[in-house]
Amino acid sequence: RRQEAKDLRTRYSLGFVDSDIYPQVMGLLRQMDIGQRLSAEDVVWLSTQGEECWTPEVRIAHHRLEAMALTCDWRRTGDPWAAVTASGHWRKADDAKEAVTVTEAALAATPQAPKLCSALKTTRGGAMRDLGRLSEARGLGQEAQLLTPKDFRPCTLLGAVHMELGEFSTGQEWYKKAEKLGAKSHSIDQDLRGILARAVPDLRAKLCAYLLSQDEYRFAWVHEFARRPTK
Repeated sequence: RRQEAKDLRTRYSLGFVDSDIYPQVMGLLRQMDIGQRLSAEDVVWLSTQGEECWTPEVRIAHHRLEAMALTCDWRRTGDPWAAVTASGHWRKADDAKEAVTVTEAALAATPQAPKLCSALKTTRGGAMRDLGRLSEARGLGQEAQLLTPKDFRPCTLLGAVHMELGEFSTGQEWYKKAEKLGAKSHSIDQDLRGILARAVPDLRAKLCAYLLSQDEYRFAWVHEFARRPTK
């Protein structure tokens, strides 16, 4: 039993776990380890009260279980919205290739309902972006935006893609449009943080300079990235 607990903690990169939450944490890890999904309440508890145990490995395992279950739901029921949600979880599980596979099949089998097709194209575009296939991601974002011009989600995708392509002014215009349509500025800033974290040094330096030139107060956090080595 002790060896099992040690193996689980190693597999999920857990260090010290407070004795008050240890039994519940280990129970949830065992649950995931045998392929059982966490409840919404368990996820909330882990990411708040058990926050120190909500490691990247635990998050990825959770999203993988959700993605697998929702992919099965889509194949069993034919509900394309299950495929949309599954794609999002595959991406969060660091498996964008599975998201591409699911959305390709779902698009082929989906009636041409604008909102649904837009959602599938947007999440598929996000997966293409994860894989570095930026031209395809841009094309999917453009198609999705034409289908649902009042939805901010294709706009945020296009904003991110253009930023990663080094087309900062165009990217910023798409992000501004997304905010006008209801996107939260905090979410967009988180998106930009991710782009800067993954960017090669030259692109990161140029994007930092651009953002600070646009709004030095809002993008003050960019300085932490600007100080990183450029080589």
